[in-house]
Amino acid sequence: MFTDKARIIIQSGKGGDGHVSFRREKFVPAGGPDGGDGGNGGSVIFQVDKGLNTLGDFRHRGRYAAENGEDGKKKNMHGRDGQDLVIKVPEGTVVREAESGKVIVDMSGKTQRYVVLKGGHGGNGNQHFATPTMQAPKYAQPGQPSVSLEVILELKVIADVGLVGYPNVGKSTLLSMVSNAKPRIANYHFTTLQPILGVVDLDGANGFVMADIPGLIEGAADGAGLGHEFLQHIERCKILIHVVDAAGSEDRDPVEDIEKINHELDRYSIDLTKKKQLIAANKTDLIPAEIRGTDEDPVERIRKAYEPKGYRVFEISAVTGKGVKELMYAVSEELSKLPKDEIVYAQEFNPETDLTNLGDEPFSVFYDEENEMYAVEGPRIEKMLGYTNLDTEKGLAFLQRFMEDNGINDKLKELGCKEGDIVRLYGHTFEYFEG
Repeated sequence: MFTDKARIIIQSGKGGDGHVSFRREKFVPAGGPDGGDGGNGGSVIFQVDKGLNTLGDFRHRGRYAAENGEDGKKKNMHGRDGQDLVIKVPEGTVVREAESGKVIVDMSGKTQRYVVLKGGHGGNGNQHFATPTMQAPKYAQPGQPSVSLEVILELKVIADVGLVGYPNVGKSTLLSMVSNAKPRIANYHFTTLQPILGVVDLDGANGFVMADIPGLIEGAADGAGLGHEFLQHIERCKILIHVVDAAGSEDRDPVEDIEKINHELDRYSIDLTKKKQLIAANKTDLIPAEIRGTDEDPVERIRKAYEPKGYRVFEISAVTGKGVKELMYAVSEELSKLPKDEIVYAQEFNPETDLTNLGDEPFSVFYDEENEMYAVEGPRIEKMLGYTNLDTEKGLAFLQRFMEDNGINDKLKELGCKEGDIVRLYGHTFEYFEG
């Protein structure tokens, strides 16, 4: 089955809680705190596996979770870190945040491995909170919570050249003639149910990767047939070879076929003015000899309709090989004029800072008399910390904005918090300063 889109839920590991304990040894009547730190939770990492070419494995499983960190123990024993979860995907997979549809990461080009959700930090044991005035702290940091995120995986084939056109016009035959690809070929519609890539090698010219994009039909941009699934693979291609049945062997007009397919590409927002397109007038071996060179000659009709618009038209027969070599060298020539960079989708959503669904979840700001520090707690704070890596400059800047935007700084001032006082946010403590 052709599978190039999947919806899954991923979850990072929770950080282990810090431990509260005190030394209890013979002849040491007043041992100090010795609670160990919790282990860090596992991260969710996406990694390219060049041996994969579909997202079929994700049809059978909807949730993926990294391992939680282990809680700290007495005698300063550190909890074990949770194991990272590595999710392997085909090259060209785009990971989107499900609710907004925004791109988190494009697993192509230089990005072969990417941490989408960082595991929660383990909490510090109570040994870290001893002060001259509080030598027996009964508080330890809880580990950062795990974070769940629903994502959509989309596979967009990475190829220099894409073969487009109606089903059964000879795209698979052409690909098999010029490359190492061995697509299944038969005389019926939708033989190709997933993109097939082949490498085209040329003597004295640069080779390229070419993809047989499954056959499009009218209405594909509305999702007819397998339209959306197929159209998205064309987005990365630098050049399109529009293969058309010039002989009209299925009682369609080749000029109209080109127009209809281009209309679907345009409706899907594939900018044909920026994407070079060559027309391969195929199956010319089936055109009756008596109409060649006349006004009824379909190849000449295609030339008259599209060459004035800047299209190069090649007369070929994928079965006999006529004109195929000339077409391939022309493609190589056109590619040499284009930038070498791959088309990579920029990040639009960063789970570390682009929080969603915090809504009106409560939080509280209060003075913790027992531990002599101010505290900010509640579901909204816990969720925010789960998304935010406070070990980075970006994460700290986001925390400052979050506290200002949510009125936390104002509430701390109302409680009498002064510059230099300690503020605790679950597993983190900070010195308060007035910005």
